[in-house]
Amino acid sequence: MATFTFLHAADLHLDTPFEGLGRVDPDLAEELRDASLRAFERLVDLALERRVAFVVFAGDIYDGAERGLRAQLRFRRGLARLSDAEIPSFIVHGNHDPLGEGWSAISEWPHRVHVFSSGEVEAVPVEIDGARIATVHGTSFGRRAETENLARRFRRGAEGGIHVGVLHCNVEGQAEHDPYAPCSLEDLRSAGLDYWALGHVHTRQTLLQGQSWAAYPGNLQGRSFKPAEQGAKGALLIQVEDDAVRQIEFCSLAPVIFASIPVDISGLEDLAQLADAMIERAARVAAEAGGIDGLLVRAELRGRGPLHGELGQRLEELRLSLDDATGGGSPWIRWDRLERSTHRAIDRERLGAREDLVGEVLRSLDGLRADPKARRAIYEEVDQAIRKGTLQRFIEPLGDEALLDLLDGVEQEALDRLEVEADPGDDEQDATGLLEVGS
Repeated sequence: MATFTFLHAADLHLDTPFEGLGRVDPDLAEELRDASLRAFERLVDLALERRVAFVVFAGDIYDGAERGLRAQLRFRRGLARLSDAEIPSFIVHGNHDPLGEGWSAISEWPHRVHVFSSGEVEAVPVEIDGARIATVHGTSFGRRAETENLARRFRRGAEGGIHVGVLHCNVEGQAEHDPYAPCSLEDLRSAGLDYWALGHVHTRQTLLQGQSWAAYPGNLQGRSFKPAEQGAKGALLIQVEDDAVRQIEFCSLAPVIFASIPVDISGLEDLAQLADAMIERAARVAAEAGGIDGLLVRAELRGRGPLHGELGQRLEELRLSLDDATGGGSPWIRWDRLERSTHRAIDRERLGAREDLVGEVLRSLDGLRADPKARRAIYEEVDQAIRKGTLQRFIEPLGDEALLDLLDGVEQEALDRLEVEADPGDDEQDATGLLEVGS
C-alpha cells in the first residue's frame, strides 16, 4: 500500500485574453496577458516542491483551436521540467482544445507525458520503484461539441493501487456551463474509480467524497468578473494513504484575482472616508488571497447616506483617485468599475413608527432580526421551494450572518419600492447608478 500525493488541475486556458475589462494601461494589459502562463509555472513549481507522484490536467489547456505558439511552447517547457524530475503528466483535451481541431506546434512530448486520445478510454499505470501505485484512466474530446456521456466508458480494472479518472465533462447539467460530455453522479460512482479528476466547470467543487471522490478544481487563473471567475484560483493536491484518497487540499496559484466588493456608505460623512473604506476593504481581500501579484476590483456602493447625491457626479474622479492610491502597491489593486446602488438618507425611526405599509414592513423586519428561530424558519421554507429542480447538493446553505445581510437587502428593496422619491439633483447618469471605465 502506497502513500503519496498528486496534483489535479484543469481549464488552464493558457495565454487567453481577459474578458469584459474596461480601459487598462499598456503595462497592466501585458501583466494580465501573462497571468495564465505564470499560474501554470507556479503549478509546476508546486509539483516540484511537494514532490508529487504525478500531475493530471483535465482539459482546456488552451483557450481555442488556434492554440497560440507562445502558450504551446510554455506548456511544453513546464512539462519538460516535470519530466526531468521523473514526475509524469497526464493530459486530456476538452471543448476549447479538442484533439480533432486546431494546429499543434508540438510533434513530440517529453518522455513522461501522456496525452489521452479521443474515442476509447485509455488506462495508464503509474509506478514508483517498480510498484504500481495508480492507474490513470482518461479520454479526450475529439470535437468541440462532445455530447456523448463519456463517463459511462470508464471502468475500474483489477490492478492494484488507486484508480483515477480524468474527464472534461458537465456533471448533473450545471447550467452556467455548456452541456458537453454530460453525466450524472451515479455514472461516476458506477465506474468504481477512487478519484475523478474533472474539468470544464470553473467553480471549485467537491461532488463526491468517501469511497469514491470527484472534484472540479476550477480554472487555474480567473479571466473576468463573472461569479465563477472570481476569487482564489489554483489546483487540488490529492493526498493518498494506504491506496485510498484521504484529503483534498486547495492550492492557490493565480497571480491575479478578480473580486466584486460591496461598500456601505451609511454613516460616512465625506468622500475621503468612503475612499479609505474602499481601500481597506480591497486590501483585506488581497491579504486573504495571499501570494498574489494583483487584484482587479469592481466595487458596489450601497446603503443610504448623505454621499448619495454627490456620488452621482463623482464616480469617475473617485475611481481615478483609488487607482492612484493602490495601483503601485504590492500587491497592486486596480479599480475596473464602480457601481452605485446608494439611496438618499431617511429617518428610519420616523418611518418605522408610521401606521401604514412602510411602518409595518420595517417593524416586521426588526422582529425577524430579534428572533433567530423565526428568520431561520422562513428561510428554510423559501429555500426548499427555490431548490426544487436545481443542484441542491451544490448549493451552500446560508448562515445566520448571511441571513441578516439578506434582511438588510430586503429592507432596502422594500423602501425603494414603497418610499421612492427622486433626489432633486439627480440627473440621467445618476439614475443609472453605473460608471464603467472605457464604455
